[in-house]
Amino acid sequence: MQIRTMQIEDYDAVFALWKSCSDMGLNDVDDSRSGIERFLQRNPETCLVAVEETAVIGAILVGSDGRRAYIYHTAVAPERQKQGIGSQLVQAAKKAVQKIGIAKMALVVFSRNQSGNAFWEKQGFSAREDLTYRNLALQEMTRMDT
Repeated sequence: MQIRTMQIEDYDAVFALWKSCSDMGLNDVDDSRSGIERFLQRNPETCLVAVEETAVIGAILVGSDGRRAYIYHTAVAPERQKQGIGSQLVQAAKKAVQKIGIAKMALVVFSRNQSGNAFWEKQGFSAREDLTYRNLALQEMTRMDT
């Protein structure tokens, strides 16, 4: 297995991976090919894929505002989960973020996603009870929860 930076040419395989995993919160705007291409242009060093031979078996989408890095989507092919691939992606993303001078990382996980929350707890991410997450859509989006 190799971990490398994500390229727009990986989009179809990564989107299929996201759709194959339960509890992914996707939408037709941010997660479209053009939305991901824009994201990769802004974050060329911190979005990664795990590849075995020619198959994408894992991916982590990480962006930064210059102060903090945000993990948006992390996924490992269902048949390859519980093999350390997700942890390796997180470690590689941490190194990529530190390399560009960012000292903090954050993410949002659906409360109902028990396995996801357990995974992030094992990675050292603690739950913040002092925050309320708020969102405002500036255009209509279609959610595609898996």
